[in-house]
Amino acid sequence: MKNFRFRKANIQDSPGLAYVHVHSWRTTYKGIVSENYLQSLSIEEREQKWVQILSGTHHTYVGELDDGKIIGFVSFGKERSGEYEGELYAIYLLEEYQGKGIGKELLEIAATGLKEQGYNSMWIWVLKENPSKHFYYAFKPILIKEEVLTIGGESHQEEGLLLEMK
Repeated sequence: MKNFRFRKANIQDSPGLAYVHVHSWRTTYKGIVSENYLQSLSIEEREQKWVQILSGTHHTYVGELDDGKIIGFVSFGKERSGEYEGELYAIYLLEEYQGKGIGKELLEIAATGLKEQGYNSMWIWVLKENPSKHFYYAFKPILIKEEVLTIGGESHQEEGLLLEMK
C-alpha cells in the first residue's frame, strides 16, 4: 500500500472530501439505505457543504496518500445537542482503504483533538445496520440510546454511543 499521512483539512480539500463522503455512503450503506437515495447523493452538492464547513472554524482532518489523494476524513467538535461533551460528527474512509488501521488513526486524531478542547468523552451516532459499526465497538463505548432516523423516506435505527476518553 502507498504511504499516507494526516493533516488538517483546508478549503481546497472540498472536492476530495465530497468524493470520499458520497462514495463511502454508497458502499457502506448499500443494501441498507435505498439505492435511489444513494444514487441521488451529489458530489457537487456535498462539495458546496464542505466549502461552507471549511470556510469557518472547524476540526476536520484528512487522510491522504503521498500523491495528495484524499482517502478518508474525520470531523469532530462540541456535541450538538448540549447533552454531552465532544462529538464525532463524521468519519469516512474509501472502502479499499478500510481495515488497514487508517480509520483507527483518524478516530485517535478526533479523540486527541477533543481532549485538547477539554472534553473527556466523545458522542457517536451510528446506524444500527451499519456493517462497520463493530469498528466503534472495538473502543468499548457505552450504548446510551437508540433513535429512529429517516433517510430517503425510510426509517432506520441509530445508536447513540458514548466513548469515555482517558
